[in-house]
Amino acid sequence: MNLSNGRIWPYSIAASIIFIFGACVATVIVANTLPVEKSDTYMMDYHEANAKVNDILESAIAFNKKYKIEYITDGLSTQNSTIKYRVSDIDSNPVNDAQIKVIVTRPNNHKHDQELSNPKIENGVYTFDSIELPQEGRWDVMAKVAVEELHRFYNVKADTRAKEIIEY
Repeated sequence: MNLSNGRIWPYSIAASIIFIFGACVATVIVANTLPVEKSDTYMMDYHEANAKVNDILESAIAFNKKYKIEYITDGLSTQNSTIKYRVSDIDSNPVNDAQIKVIVTRPNNHKHDQELSNPKIENGVYTFDSIELPQEGRWDVMAKVAVEELHRFYNVKADTRAKEIIEY
């Protein structure tokens, strides 16, 4: 069979289609082997957060009109990190009756999650027991703060290698 008279194009097209189909199948197979961590930005499944997003935002706006919350931790380290928050009203008077739930988590792996509860409260400063972090790097410190019927999520990105923090 002589392919020089123009019959090579159908074979080339067929080979290209088979190659592209094979690449698609390989992509799906490789993608299914990689771990996927679900979002927990509001300490809940993202489906639940999506369904409640308007309530979450309205509550945060109402909370911000009456109260202030500050993340005042000196910095994260792998040894003896103490998480602290200051809660005050809009006039800077300390609030000692807030309920705070904190989760310290890695953004890409939830097997090292640490839930903190029962803080020591002194003059509006909520201090949680010291924790040890198993790895260097970035950690998400997620808090849900409730005062009376109002609540707010206060999420911070912190790093054991730097003192800068970013609220998100």
